[in-house]
Formats: sequence, structure tokens, C-alpha cells
Amino acid sequence: MLNPSQLESMAKKIAEIVPEGFGEMPSGLQSQVKSVLTSAFDKMDLVSREEFDIQTAVLTKTRAKLEQLEKQVAELEQHLDQH
Repeated sequence: MLNPSQLESMAKKIAEIVPEGFGEMPSGLQSQVKSVLTSAFDKMDLVSREEFDIQTAVLTKTRAKLEQLEKQVAELEQHLDQH
């Protein structure tokens, strides 16, 4: 999930692009946008970039270990076939 400062930044950027006087937007537009973004992101079940990078590293390590084990099994099978 995005941290609060990232949500605050996104809400501020969205509020800044709304033209002044556009339908007499309420003064609390930024907090409303932040609330809507938080709700939408919660429903999307997002992960942070840091968590994604950690899981990518774990997957890479697991894949390397799997390849090593597959090679060992193939070597053992070959060794058994020779006897």
C-alpha cells in the first residue's frame, strides 16, 4: 500500500490540476481526493515498490535454487542409470 505522504502528494497534484472556480469546488477538495484515492487503492490490494522488490529478489533466489536442485536430480538420475 502507498504510504500517507505518497497519497497526500497525489491528492495535492490532482487538486492543483482542477481549474480555479470549476463548479465552486469545496475548500476541502484535497482531503476528499485523498480519501477517494485511499479507498480506491485499498480495493486494488496494491503493494509498495519496496515489498515488490523484496518479493522479486526472493523469487530470483528461489528460481536459482530450483535450477540447482533440478541439475542435481538429473545428475543423480544419470548416475543411477549407469549402475
